[in-house]
Amino acid sequence: MSVQTPTSREEQVDLSIPERPLLPLPAGWRSLSAGFLGVARRQPGKTAIIDSLGANLTYGQTLIRALVLTRLLKRTLGNETYVGLLVPPGAAAAVANIAVAMLGKVAVNLNYSASKTVIDSSISQCGIRHIVTTPKLLDKIGYKPTGELIYLEDLAKTVTLADKLWSAAMAKFAPLALLTRVRPGFGPKLSEAATVIFTSGSTGDPKGVVLTHSNILSNVHQMDTHLDLLPEEVVLGILPFFHTFGYTVAIWTVLLLGKRVIYHHSPLDYRIIADLIETHGVTMVASSPTFMRSYCERSKPGQLGSLIHILLGSERLKPEVSALIREKVGRDPMEGYGTTELSPVVSVNTLTDMTTRDGRTVYGNRLGTVGMPLPGTAVKTTDPDTEADLPRGSVGMIWVKGPQVMQGYLNRPEATAKVMKDGWYCTGDLGYLDPDGFLKITGRLSRFAKIGGEMVPLDGVESAIQEASGVGADAVAVTVVPDTKRGERLVVLYTDFGKPVEDVYQSLTSGTMPKLWIPSARDFFEVDELPSLGVGKRDLRRLQELAAERLAARLDSP
Repeated sequence: MSVQTPTSREEQVDLSIPERPLLPLPAGWRSLSAGFLGVARRQPGKTAIIDSLGANLTYGQTLIRALVLTRLLKRTLGNETYVGLLVPPGAAAAVANIAVAMLGKVAVNLNYSASKTVIDSSISQCGIRHIVTTPKLLDKIGYKPTGELIYLEDLAKTVTLADKLWSAAMAKFAPLALLTRVRPGFGPKLSEAATVIFTSGSTGDPKGVVLTHSNILSNVHQMDTHLDLLPEEVVLGILPFFHTFGYTVAIWTVLLLGKRVIYHHSPLDYRIIADLIETHGVTMVASSPTFMRSYCERSKPGQLGSLIHILLGSERLKPEVSALIREKVGRDPMEGYGTTELSPVVSVNTLTDMTTRDGRTVYGNRLGTVGMPLPGTAVKTTDPDTEADLPRGSVGMIWVKGPQVMQGYLNRPEATAKVMKDGWYCTGDLGYLDPDGFLKITGRLSRFAKIGGEMVPLDGVESAIQEASGVGADAVAVTVVPDTKRGERLVVLYTDFGKPVEDVYQSLTSGTMPKLWIPSARDFFEVDELPSLGVGKRDLRRLQELAAERLAARLDSP
């Protein structure tokens, strides 16, 4: 099924060896807690965390608060390994994650945008007994998860003077050896689990991805080596911590590298976020193209002018979105690529020049690609059917090898074995490396339909429908359902074409797209909104369910 991209013979080189080696982790990075301790002690008075609820914490204050919380949690938690966290992005959630790490336990940030069934499944898979949360969030989601709930507001009322004095003394004066004895999370933990992050479930049931301290620390170190971050970088933290980018970047990358983070609890508050960017001089935002487009559309002139590093992922960055960002911000966005299983970052464009394999210097932000792989990261492509390695420049299944590759899926050895072989992780995405080493994503294997024995790319069909109707990517989605005659069937869900479906269908049939790729005019269904996940990514599983429901309703109607 692979499509060969024309290349010269000289360009067909094997990339199984990382092109840019990764230097060892910085001294003191033997665990997440130990790494943070070193930064907090070096710059205790520097601002670390600000949130939209009014919190404003220095590194020293963050360290002390985390140590206080360890004392409070230790009185409640038993010897369980996993601790559930159900708190939106903010100072409280960040401090809670740090405290859990200091206790030597595994943080499991639960997906509060999911159903109670999904959350309870995550709790059951990890054997979680206690969930740290807040009543405001539970009121918003409308249910309580299974397990014993620990309310942060109630804990705050139990803080004593002894808690504060002990924590302040330990933060400022205790040697690392003593801290390790009282809080095992400060000890060597590189090979041990730091967190379990459940996959989004966009294409199936969520699985628990086990990421070690080494995975997270290595990915932070890779990004620090790859990106030319500012000494006084100010990062916007809006992605939830149950999303691996929110967890790795908005907590640990910021705090391990001594930067400042501005938290807000929802990425959907577009105008509030624009105000935060302007007020705090945010220089770096990590988000999805869908969210970033909304920030640009809802912001006032000049509000986003402080942004320098605009890191976008989770979905394809379309040219019209790039143009909008360039118009509103005055800079090009930097598209990147990663998955939960890869801690998460594999590659990202950068504003600085990069050196190619043959020693040439090229601009590091190549629009249309997701950038060069991070240092220490190997990327190769294989034939989707035979898994045979393909020459460089050939479109195929993308495999990644490096220190950011997960430990595996929690209690699912068979599922782990399906995607991991000899240290390589199979992403499920299709793409290729261009002659300069930039990674290009061309599609996802699951985003193909098999109709009459032929593979039909859903992204290509969506693009054709958008062009024929004149709507954007947020207004139309193509999915598949089983079909007894041809294997699978294309179904189109849309919010508003602004014209009759017949006109859109006529444009498709009169164009150059293969007839097999064109959905039946009867399989277009208008919906109030297209389902999406908490991070703005399209909910592919719900799309299929919704398509099946609409088809069934049509068949049942007289």
